[in-house]
Amino acid sequence: MHYTKIDMDDYYRKDVFRHFSEDCRCSVSITNKVDVTELYNFSKKTGTKFYINFLYILAKVLNSRDDYKLAWHEGELIVYEKIHPTQYIFHDDTETFTIAYTEYNEKYDVFYNNALNDLLNAKETREYGLDLKNHPNWFDASYIPWISYESLHIELPDGHLYFNPIINWGKFKESESRLWMPVTVRLNHAAADGYLVALVYKLMEKEINLLCK
Repeated sequence: MHYTKIDMDDYYRKDVFRHFSEDCRCSVSITNKVDVTELYNFSKKTGTKFYINFLYILAKVLNSRDDYKLAWHEGELIVYEKIHPTQYIFHDDTETFTIAYTEYNEKYDVFYNNALNDLLNAKETREYGLDLKNHPNWFDASYIPWISYESLHIELPDGHLYFNPIINWGKFKESESRLWMPVTVRLNHAAADGYLVALVYKLMEKEINLLCK
């Protein structure tokens, strides 16, 4: 786990950070429909899992800017070298989840194989598997496959210094010959504003095009 301390005197969002970490402690969350037609076609063509392919897109996007990799550590703002996705694997028989920690790797093949192995291993247990102490630089990536929703709101009552991104997505639906999937991005408002949340969607579109070209 490698990180760099941020010099608050030089931090480009220092005034905004102070306001939203002290005066107005809140998060910012946006739900938007993402066109995943090409990613779906890519998954079918290559015989790969759409879910893992989208997880790779998410991890690559969130590792592309320091704004998405912030944390509060021992009274200081830091930026991690990398953040990794936390998968939530659902068990139909018990209606419970098991957490699977998958390390991010920019190489698609490496990430895909690791994520698939982590998923399969998680299916073999019914333990929750939460381990925050050994996984501080991880973001929540939770798939809600049962519905296609319009909005989703997650609030952390004491989370004004919780900076890990929380990402949810639901079932895609076809409209005008395209597949649209709801994706919710929650970030700490001290670290990000509407622009930085909206940028996640722009970067998703870019990375989907790169992977599927």
